[in-house]
Amino acid sequence: MLKKLWLVFTQAVTILLALLFTFATLRPEWLPQRLVRERPPASLPAPAPASRSEPGAANAPPPEASGAVTGRTAPILSYSEAARRATAAVVNIYTMKAARSPQDHPLFGDPLFRRYYGDQFGERPQTNSLGSGVIVSSDGYVLTNHHVVEGADEIEVLLADGSKARARVVGTDPETDLAVLRIDMADLPAIAFGNADAARVGDVVLAVGNPFGVGQTVTMGIISALGRTQLGINTFENFIQTDAAVNPGNSGGALVDTEGRLIGINTAIYSRTGGSLGIGFAIPASTARQVMDQIVATGSVTRGYIGVEPQDVTPELAEAFRLPRKDGAIIAGVMRNGPADRAGVKVGDILVEVDGQSVTNTATMLNVIAQLRPGSTARFRFLRDGDAVELPIRIGKRPKPGAPRE
Repeated sequence: MLKKLWLVFTQAVTILLALLFTFATLRPEWLPQRLVRERPPASLPAPAPASRSEPGAANAPPPEASGAVTGRTAPILSYSEAARRATAAVVNIYTMKAARSPQDHPLFGDPLFRRYYGDQFGERPQTNSLGSGVIVSSDGYVLTNHHVVEGADEIEVLLADGSKARARVVGTDPETDLAVLRIDMADLPAIAFGNADAARVGDVVLAVGNPFGVGQTVTMGIISALGRTQLGINTFENFIQTDAAVNPGNSGGALVDTEGRLIGINTAIYSRTGGSLGIGFAIPASTARQVMDQIVATGSVTRGYIGVEPQDVTPELAEAFRLPRKDGAIIAGVMRNGPADRAGVKVGDILVEVDGQSVTNTATMLNVIAQLRPGSTARFRFLRDGDAVELPIRIGKRPKPGAPRE
Protein backbone atom coordinates (compact mmCIF):
# COMPACT_ATOMS: atom_id res chain seq x y z
CA MET A 1 0.00 0.00 0.00
CA LEU A 2 2.77 2.45 0.95
CA LYS A 3 4.61 1.54 -2.19
CA LYS A 4 1.60 2.52 -4.35
CA LEU A 5 1.17 5.83 -2.50
CA TRP A 6 4.86 6.67 -2.98
CA LEU A 7 4.62 5.91 -6.68
CA VAL A 8 1.54 8.15 -7.09
CA PHE A 9 3.28 10.94 -5.15
CA THR A 10 6.45 10.88 -7.27
CA GLN A 11 4.45 10.85 -10.50
CA ALA A 12 2.38 13.83 -9.37
CA VAL A 13 5.49 15.81 -8.39
CA THR A 14 7.12 15.03 -11.74
CA ILE A 15 4.04 16.21 -13.65
CA LEU A 16 3.82 19.41 -11.58
CA LEU A 17 7.51 20.23 -12.16
CA ALA A 18 7.08 19.62 -15.88
CA LEU A 19 4.09 21.95 -16.02
CA LEU A 20 5.90 24.59 -13.97
CA PHE A 21 8.90 24.46 -16.33
CA THR A 22 6.64 24.72 -19.38
CA PHE A 23 4.76 27.75 -18.04
CA ALA A 24 7.95 29.45 -16.87
CA THR A 25 9.40 29.11 -20.35
CA LEU A 26 6.41 29.82 -22.54
CA ARG A 27 3.96 31.77 -20.36
CA PRO A 28 5.83 33.26 -17.41
CA GLU A 29 3.13 35.89 -16.93
CA TRP A 30 0.70 33.15 -15.77
CA LEU A 31 2.86 32.38 -12.73
CA PRO A 32 3.02 34.35 -9.48
CA GLN A 33 5.83 36.95 -9.45
CA ARG A 34 7.65 35.13 -6.68
CA LEU A 35 8.18 32.12 -8.93
CA VAL A 36 9.44 34.15 -11.90
CA ARG A 37 13.21 34.75 -11.88
CA GLU A 38 14.04 38.28 -12.84
CA ARG A 39 16.03 38.47 -16.07
CA PRO A 40 17.63 41.52 -17.64
CA PRO A 41 16.05 42.67 -20.90
CA ALA A 42 17.65 41.37 -24.07
CA SER A 43 18.99 44.82 -25.02
CA LEU A 44 19.14 48.09 -23.26
CA PRO A 45 19.71 51.41 -24.99
CA ALA A 46 23.06 52.94 -24.15
CA PRO A 47 22.77 55.84 -21.71
CA ALA A 48 23.14 59.18 -23.38
CA PRO A 49 26.41 60.92 -22.47
CA ALA A 50 25.98 63.97 -20.31
CA SER A 51 26.55 67.14 -22.28
CA ARG A 52 28.69 69.91 -20.89
CA SER A 53 25.67 72.16 -20.58
CA GLU A 54 23.72 69.70 -18.39
CA PRO A 55 23.34 70.90 -14.82
CA GLY A 56 25.28 68.72 -12.44
CA ALA A 57 27.30 67.00 -15.19
CA ALA A 58 30.50 68.64 -14.01
CA ASN A 59 29.95 67.27 -10.52
CA ALA A 60 29.23 63.71 -11.60
CA PRO A 61 31.78 61.23 -10.27
CA PRO A 62 34.14 59.63 -12.81
CA PRO A 63 33.52 55.97 -13.72
CA GLU A 64 36.45 54.84 -11.58
CA ALA A 65 34.93 56.49 -8.50
CA SER A 66 31.53 54.86 -9.00
CA GLY A 67 33.05 51.43 -9.48
CA ALA A 68 31.69 51.06 -13.02
CA VAL A 69 35.20 50.62 -14.46
CA THR A 70 38.00 49.01 -12.54
CA GLY A 71 41.29 49.78 -14.26
CA ARG A 72 40.02 49.15 -17.80
CA THR A 73 39.80 51.63 -20.64
CA ALA A 74 36.89 51.65 -23.03
CA PRO A 75 37.68 49.71 -26.24
CA ILE A 76 38.14 51.70 -29.43
CA LEU A 77 35.56 50.48 -31.92
CA SER A 78 36.51 52.76 -34.82
CA TYR A 79 39.59 54.53 -36.16
CA SER A 80 37.59 56.68 -38.55
CA GLU A 81 38.85 59.95 -37.06
CA ALA A 82 42.49 58.91 -37.43
CA ALA A 83 41.80 57.76 -40.98
CA ARG A 84 40.06 61.04 -41.81
CA ARG A 85 43.03 63.09 -40.61
CA ALA A 86 45.57 60.97 -42.44
CA THR A 87 43.82 60.38 -45.75
CA ALA A 88 43.42 64.10 -46.41
CA ALA A 89 47.23 64.42 -46.51
CA VAL A 90 48.04 61.25 -48.49
CA VAL A 91 48.28 61.58 -52.27
CA ASN A 92 48.53 59.21 -55.21
CA ILE A 93 51.61 59.64 -57.38
CA TYR A 94 51.67 58.73 -61.07
CA THR A 95 54.95 58.84 -62.97
CA MET A 96 55.77 58.53 -66.65
CA LYS A 97 59.15 57.60 -68.04
CA ALA A 98 60.18 57.30 -71.68
CA ALA A 99 61.73 53.88 -72.23
CA ARG A 100 65.11 53.67 -73.88
CA SER A 101 64.71 52.98 -77.59
CA PRO A 102 67.05 50.64 -79.49
CA GLN A 103 69.68 52.12 -81.74
CA ASP A 104 68.17 53.46 -84.96
CA HIS A 105 68.18 50.93 -87.77
CA PRO A 106 69.29 52.11 -91.25
CA LEU A 107 65.88 51.19 -92.66
CA PHE A 108 64.20 53.76 -90.40
CA GLY A 109 65.64 56.52 -92.63
CA ASP A 110 64.61 54.88 -95.89
CA PRO A 111 61.78 56.92 -97.58
CA LEU A 112 60.08 53.81 -99.00
CA PHE A 113 60.14 52.09 -95.61
CA ARG A 114 58.72 55.18 -93.89
CA ARG A 115 56.04 55.48 -96.59
CA TYR A 116 54.56 52.11 -95.64
CA TYR A 117 55.29 52.03 -91.93
CA GLY A 118 55.30 55.70 -91.02
CA ASP A 119 56.99 56.87 -87.81
CA GLN A 120 55.70 54.11 -85.55
CA PHE A 121 59.16 52.59 -85.18
CA GLY A 122 60.66 55.93 -84.26
CA GLU A 123 58.32 56.53 -81.35
CA ARG A 124 59.76 55.89 -77.93
CA PRO A 125 57.53 53.72 -75.74
CA GLN A 126 56.58 55.03 -72.34
CA THR A 127 56.28 53.25 -69.02
CA ASN A 128 53.95 54.32 -66.25
CA SER A 129 54.17 53.52 -62.56
CA LEU A 130 52.31 54.47 -59.44
CA GLY A 131 52.96 55.10 -55.78
CA SER A 132 51.89 57.24 -52.87
CA GLY A 133 53.11 60.30 -51.03
CA VAL A 134 52.43 62.39 -47.94
CA ILE A 135 51.85 66.15 -47.84
CA VAL A 136 54.16 67.43 -45.10
CA SER A 137 53.62 71.18 -45.45
CA SER A 138 50.70 73.36 -46.46
CA ASP A 139 52.79 75.08 -49.15
CA GLY A 140 53.23 71.97 -51.28
CA TYR A 141 56.08 69.73 -50.07
CA VAL A 142 55.36 66.03 -50.53
CA LEU A 143 57.40 63.21 -49.00
CA THR A 144 57.67 59.88 -50.85
CA ASN A 145 60.13 57.11 -51.73
CA HIS A 146 63.07 57.58 -54.04
CA HIS A 147 62.19 54.46 -56.01
CA VAL A 148 58.70 55.84 -56.72
CA VAL A 149 60.04 58.81 -58.72
CA GLU A 150 63.44 57.50 -59.81
CA GLY A 151 64.11 58.38 -63.46
CA ALA A 152 60.62 59.83 -63.99
CA ASP A 153 60.17 62.34 -66.81
CA GLU A 154 56.75 63.49 -65.60
CA ILE A 155 55.17 63.27 -62.16
CA GLU A 156 51.50 63.87 -61.46
CA VAL A 157 49.99 64.04 -57.99
CA LEU A 158 46.34 63.24 -57.29
CA LEU A 159 45.01 64.71 -54.03
CA ALA A 160 42.34 63.17 -51.83
CA ASP A 161 39.79 65.77 -52.99
CA GLY A 162 40.29 64.75 -56.63
CA SER A 163 42.44 67.69 -57.72
CA LYS A 164 45.59 67.05 -59.76
CA ALA A 165 48.91 68.86 -59.99
CA ARG A 166 52.26 68.43 -61.71
CA ALA A 167 55.14 67.86 -59.30
CA ARG A 168 58.86 68.51 -59.50
CA VAL A 169 61.61 66.73 -57.60
CA VAL A 170 63.27 68.91 -54.96
CA GLY A 171 65.79 66.23 -54.07
CA THR A 172 66.23 62.54 -53.37
CA ASP A 173 68.27 60.35 -51.05
CA PRO A 174 68.77 56.87 -52.52
CA GLU A 175 70.56 55.61 -49.39
CA THR A 176 67.39 55.94 -47.31
CA ASP A 177 65.01 55.64 -50.30
CA LEU A 178 63.38 59.01 -49.63
CA ALA A 179 62.46 61.87 -51.95
CA VAL A 180 60.86 65.29 -51.60
CA LEU A 181 58.51 66.68 -54.26
CA ARG A 182 56.94 70.12 -54.63
CA ILE A 183 53.56 71.00 -56.09
CA ASP A 184 52.42 74.56 -56.82
CA MET A 185 49.39 74.63 -54.55
CA ALA A 186 48.67 76.46 -51.31
CA ASP A 187 46.66 75.78 -48.15
CA LEU A 188 47.11 72.04 -48.45
CA PRO A 189 46.14 69.63 -45.63
CA ALA A 190 49.54 68.71 -44.12
CA ILE A 191 49.92 65.65 -41.94
CA ALA A 192 51.02 65.96 -38.32
CA PHE A 193 54.24 64.21 -37.32
CA GLY A 194 54.09 61.71 -34.48
CA ASN A 195 56.86 60.49 -32.19
CA ALA A 196 58.18 57.38 -33.91
CA ASP A 197 60.80 56.94 -31.19
CA ALA A 198 58.01 56.40 -28.64
CA ALA A 199 56.32 53.68 -30.71
CA ARG A 200 56.12 50.23 -29.13
CA VAL A 201 55.62 46.74 -30.46
CA GLY A 202 51.90 45.99 -30.37
CA ASP A 203 50.74 49.56 -31.03
CA VAL A 204 47.89 49.80 -33.54
CA VAL A 205 48.81 51.51 -36.81
CA LEU A 206 47.06 52.39 -40.07
CA ALA A 207 48.65 52.21 -43.52
CA VAL A 208 47.32 54.68 -46.09
CA GLY A 209 48.18 54.55 -49.78
CA ASN A 210 47.20 53.61 -53.32
CA PRO A 211 47.69 49.83 -53.61
CA PHE A 212 47.63 48.48 -57.17
CA GLY A 213 46.21 51.85 -58.29
CA VAL A 214 42.72 51.05 -57.01
CA GLY A 215 42.55 54.36 -55.13
CA GLN A 216 43.20 55.57 -51.64
CA THR A 217 42.98 52.68 -49.18
CA VAL A 218 43.35 52.37 -45.40
CA THR A 219 44.47 49.11 -43.77
CA MET A 220 45.03 48.34 -40.09
CA GLY A 221 47.57 46.32 -38.17
CA ILE A 222 50.07 46.56 -35.35
CA ILE A 223 53.76 47.32 -35.04
CA SER A 224 55.39 43.90 -35.30
CA ALA A 225 58.99 44.94 -34.64
CA LEU A 226 61.20 48.02 -34.33
CA GLY A 227 64.72 48.77 -35.50
CA ARG A 228 64.85 46.22 -38.32
CA THR A 229 68.28 46.39 -40.01
CA GLN A 230 70.46 44.43 -42.40
CA LEU A 231 67.56 43.62 -44.73
CA GLY A 232 69.47 44.66 -47.84
CA ILE A 233 66.85 47.24 -48.81
CA ASN A 234 68.69 50.51 -48.12
CA THR A 235 72.18 51.53 -47.06
CA PHE A 236 70.84 53.08 -43.87
CA GLU A 237 68.12 50.95 -42.29
CA ASN A 238 66.08 51.31 -39.12
CA PHE A 239 62.69 50.02 -40.22
CA ILE A 240 59.37 49.77 -38.43
CA GLN A 241 57.86 46.37 -39.26
CA THR A 242 54.08 46.11 -39.44
CA ASP A 243 51.47 43.54 -40.40
CA ALA A 244 49.12 46.20 -41.82
CA ALA A 245 48.50 45.22 -45.44
CA VAL A 246 51.02 47.01 -47.68
CA ASN A 247 51.00 46.24 -51.40
CA PRO A 248 52.62 47.59 -54.59
CA GLY A 249 51.45 51.19 -54.89
CA ASN A 250 51.60 51.80 -51.14
CA SER A 251 55.25 52.86 -51.41
CA GLY A 252 55.68 56.40 -50.14
CA GLY A 253 52.37 56.32 -48.28
CA ALA A 254 51.78 56.99 -44.61
CA LEU A 255 51.97 54.74 -41.59
CA VAL A 256 50.05 56.56 -38.86
CA ASP A 257 49.11 56.00 -35.24
CA THR A 258 45.58 55.93 -33.83
CA GLU A 259 45.56 59.73 -33.73
CA GLY A 260 46.33 60.02 -37.43
CA ARG A 261 49.91 61.24 -36.85
CA LEU A 262 52.72 60.16 -39.17
CA ILE A 263 55.14 57.64 -37.66
CA GLY A 264 56.55 56.11 -40.84
CA ILE A 265 56.80 56.11 -44.63
CA ASN A 266 55.79 52.74 -46.10
CA THR A 267 58.67 51.52 -48.23
CA ALA A 268 58.90 47.78 -48.82
CA ILE A 269 57.31 44.41 -48.21
CA TYR A 270 58.57 40.87 -47.87
CA SER A 271 56.60 38.77 -50.32
CA ARG A 272 56.98 35.72 -52.53
CA THR A 273 53.80 36.51 -54.46
CA GLY A 274 54.03 40.27 -54.99
CA GLY A 275 51.18 40.92 -52.55
CA SER A 276 51.00 41.46 -48.82
CA LEU A 277 52.04 38.61 -46.54
CA GLY A 278 51.81 40.68 -43.38
CA ILE A 279 55.45 41.77 -43.37
CA GLY A 280 55.80 45.42 -44.35
CA PHE A 281 58.55 47.92 -43.59
CA ALA A 282 58.32 51.67 -43.01
CA ILE A 283 61.01 54.31 -42.56
CA PRO A 284 60.55 56.01 -39.16
CA ALA A 285 59.16 59.54 -39.34
CA SER A 286 62.15 60.83 -37.34
CA THR A 287 64.54 59.66 -40.07
CA ALA A 288 62.25 60.94 -42.82
CA ARG A 289 62.06 64.36 -41.22
CA GLN A 290 65.84 64.69 -40.87
CA VAL A 291 66.33 63.78 -44.52
CA MET A 292 63.47 66.02 -45.64
CA ASP A 293 64.79 69.05 -43.75
CA GLN A 294 68.23 68.69 -45.39
CA ILE A 295 66.76 68.25 -48.86
CA VAL A 296 64.47 71.27 -48.49
CA ALA A 297 67.36 73.40 -47.19
CA THR A 298 70.16 72.30 -49.55
CA GLY A 299 68.66 69.97 -52.17
CA SER A 300 70.69 66.99 -50.97
CA VAL A 301 71.73 65.06 -47.86
CA THR A 302 75.20 65.40 -46.34
CA ARG A 303 76.60 62.62 -44.16
CA GLY A 304 79.82 61.86 -42.35
CA TYR A 305 82.35 59.39 -43.74
CA ILE A 306 85.71 57.93 -42.68
CA GLY A 307 86.56 55.64 -45.59
CA VAL A 308 86.54 52.10 -44.23
CA GLU A 309 84.98 48.79 -45.21
CA PRO A 310 83.39 47.29 -42.08
CA GLN A 311 82.27 43.77 -41.30
CA ASP A 312 80.15 42.49 -38.42
CA VAL A 313 81.94 40.68 -35.62
CA THR A 314 80.01 37.45 -35.20
CA PRO A 315 80.50 34.82 -32.48
CA GLU A 316 81.89 32.42 -35.14
CA LEU A 317 84.34 35.04 -36.42
CA ALA A 318 85.39 35.95 -32.91
CA GLU A 319 86.07 32.32 -32.06
CA ALA A 320 87.94 31.59 -35.29
CA PHE A 321 90.30 34.58 -34.97
CA ARG A 322 90.32 34.59 -31.15
CA LEU A 323 88.95 38.11 -31.00
CA PRO A 324 88.53 39.72 -27.57
CA ARG A 325 84.78 40.40 -28.04
CA LYS A 326 81.85 39.03 -30.00
CA ASP A 327 80.27 42.28 -31.17
CA GLY A 328 81.38 45.47 -32.85
CA ALA A 329 82.55 46.24 -36.39
CA ILE A 330 85.84 44.86 -37.62
CA ILE A 331 87.70 46.96 -40.18
CA ALA A 332 88.13 44.76 -43.26
CA GLY A 333 89.50 47.51 -45.51
CA VAL A 334 90.80 51.09 -45.30
CA MET A 335 90.57 53.53 -48.20
CA ARG A 336 93.99 54.93 -49.10
CA ASN A 337 94.43 58.56 -48.03
CA GLY A 338 90.93 58.56 -46.54
CA PRO A 339 90.08 60.05 -43.14
CA ALA A 340 90.60 56.73 -41.34
CA ASP A 341 93.88 56.01 -43.13
CA ARG A 342 95.27 59.43 -42.23
CA ALA A 343 94.28 58.89 -38.60
CA GLY A 344 96.11 55.55 -38.37
CA VAL A 345 93.26 53.03 -38.53
CA LYS A 346 94.47 49.55 -39.57
CA VAL A 347 92.83 46.51 -41.07
CA GLY A 348 91.77 44.18 -38.26
CA ASP A 349 90.93 46.95 -35.79
CA ILE A 350 87.57 46.47 -34.06
CA LEU A 351 85.51 49.64 -33.70
CA VAL A 352 83.60 49.59 -30.40
CA GLU A 353 82.79 53.24 -29.70
CA VAL A 354 82.36 56.60 -31.46
CA ASP A 355 82.27 59.71 -29.28
CA GLY A 356 80.90 57.68 -26.37
CA GLN A 357 78.27 55.85 -28.44
CA SER A 358 78.60 52.08 -28.41
CA VAL A 359 79.01 50.29 -31.74
CA THR A 360 77.62 46.75 -31.84
CA ASN A 361 77.49 46.09 -35.60
CA THR A 362 78.08 47.68 -38.98
CA ALA A 363 74.54 49.11 -39.18
CA THR A 364 75.08 51.00 -35.93
CA MET A 365 78.47 52.15 -37.12
CA LEU A 366 77.11 53.53 -40.41
CA ASN A 367 74.25 55.36 -38.69
CA VAL A 368 76.49 56.90 -36.01
CA ILE A 369 79.16 58.07 -38.47
CA ALA A 370 76.55 59.38 -40.94
CA GLN A 371 75.21 61.74 -38.28
CA LEU A 372 78.64 63.33 -37.72
CA ARG A 373 79.24 66.68 -39.39
CA PRO A 374 81.87 66.65 -42.15
CA GLY A 375 84.90 68.66 -41.08
CA SER A 376 84.42 67.93 -37.39
CA THR A 377 86.67 65.65 -35.35
CA ALA A 378 85.35 62.67 -33.43
CA ARG A 379 87.10 60.20 -31.12
CA PHE A 380 86.97 56.56 -32.22
CA ARG A 381 87.78 53.74 -29.83
CA PHE A 382 89.23 50.54 -31.32
CA LEU A 383 90.49 47.22 -30.04
CA ARG A 384 93.86 46.34 -31.59
CA ASP A 385 95.61 43.12 -30.58
CA GLY A 386 93.54 43.05 -27.39
CA ASP A 387 94.43 46.61 -26.37
CA ALA A 388 92.18 49.69 -26.49
CA VAL A 389 93.28 52.35 -28.96
CA GLU A 390 91.62 55.76 -29.18
CA LEU A 391 92.09 57.80 -32.35
CA PRO A 392 90.78 61.24 -33.31
CA ILE A 393 89.46 61.19 -36.88
CA ARG A 394 88.54 64.22 -38.93
CA ILE A 395 85.21 63.38 -40.56
CA GLY A 396 84.92 63.53 -44.34
CA LYS A 397 81.88 63.97 -46.57
CA ARG A 398 80.22 60.77 -47.72
CA PRO A 399 80.30 60.47 -51.54
CA LYS A 400 77.03 60.11 -53.39
CA PRO A 401 76.10 56.55 -54.44
CA GLY A 402 77.89 55.66 -57.67
CA ALA A 403 80.32 58.60 -57.43
CA PRO A 404 84.04 57.77 -57.70
CA ARG A 405 85.81 57.77 -54.35
CA GLU A 406 89.19 59.43 -54.48
